[in-house]
Amino acid sequence: MDAIRNGWFSELQDTLWPGQSFSLKVKKVIHEEKSNSKTSKFWKQTFGMCLVLDGIIQCTLRDEFSYQEMISFLPLCCHPNPEKVLIVGGGDGGVAREVVKHPLVKEVHQVEIDDRVVELSKQYLPSMACGFKDPKVKLTIGDGFDYMKNHKNEFDVIITDSSDPVGPAISLFQESYYELMKNALRPGGIVCSQGGTYWTDLEHIKKTIEGCKNHFAQASYALTSVPSYPCGHIGFVIGSLDGKANLKEPAVTFTKEQIDKLNLRYYSSDVHRSAFAVPRYVEKFLYE
Repeated sequence: MDAIRNGWFSELQDTLWPGQSFSLKVKKVIHEEKSNSKTSKFWKQTFGMCLVLDGIIQCTLRDEFSYQEMISFLPLCCHPNPEKVLIVGGGDGGVAREVVKHPLVKEVHQVEIDDRVVELSKQYLPSMACGFKDPKVKLTIGDGFDYMKNHKNEFDVIITDSSDPVGPAISLFQESYYELMKNALRPGGIVCSQGGTYWTDLEHIKKTIEGCKNHFAQASYALTSVPSYPCGHIGFVIGSLDGKANLKEPAVTFTKEQIDKLNLRYYSSDVHRSAFAVPRYVEKFLYE
């Protein structure tokens, strides 16, 4: 559930992060509606527009770029030639905006189940939804599971930009989903999915990595800093079908000049390498 009291929004989720909450000061609620069993809410706060789905913050204009860039460029740069990319979810358009920046990407297919999130994001988050305008992007409104069942050995990279693992989104974190992605990938393909924070989700992260390892030659966890997410950061589970690939070392690197030209504010080749460095207790729990 979520609550706005005395001008403050509080993210109250005892299932996902029990015993704690995150709050932002609300200037004005811009729009609220229920579609596809989800309640969408857009409001302005101190750091710009914010999107909330079912009481959980999805993005704020203050820090969305760190998440969008990392969930996109980590897997793209793990692949030596990511020509064809599939995005599952990502209805705000932020991931599409970043994926099309990569100079080797030629074709982007995106499957989003909720058309209203797309339309509302175009209206209220145009700096993110601009990703849908790129001619490389083909958007399909539908179920990602059904879409991949009909596309075999087709993609170089699959990026899953999902909400947290509650309700219908929980299926996107299960082993069966990684098997489905494996079948939709070309040889050497890469997957990247939202993976939660180790401060509250460590057992869930390990279970997700193990499910990924059952179908991918390599699987690892990387993270980024996002102040408006629980505990201030969020991670990604990345898998590769290539047993010889080194996920921690980008297969495609960019100079500082290239990074600036691509308008990347968070991702760099050095940040890529550091994203896989986790505290010792996390390393032991996940990998040993």
